[in-house]
Amino acid sequence: MNNSENGNTKESLQERKTRIILMGAGIGAVLGLISSYLYARAAEEHGETESGNVGSVSTGQILAVLVAVIGLVRQIAELGKPKKGDKRDKK
Repeated sequence: MNNSENGNTKESLQERKTRIILMGAGIGAVLGLISSYLYARAAEEHGETESGNVGSVSTGQILAVLVAVIGLVRQIAELGKPKKGDKRDKK
């Protein structure tokens, strides 16, 4: 492999990494917007916003969501790893 091919590969990998990060940021933003909308709608349906009281969230509920998010992030990170029997795993 000559230097120009190696340079093109590095650029391609950098472009791919940038595209993946931007897609992840976009998906995260959309999911955050949907989640906050659903939370606000649920609070409104239960009359909490009309009385001026914002629904309080317990520490246990926050921890449960945090554990679920960490599990999801770990699963997404595992998607990028090759499978054990994959030929790309061997050099």
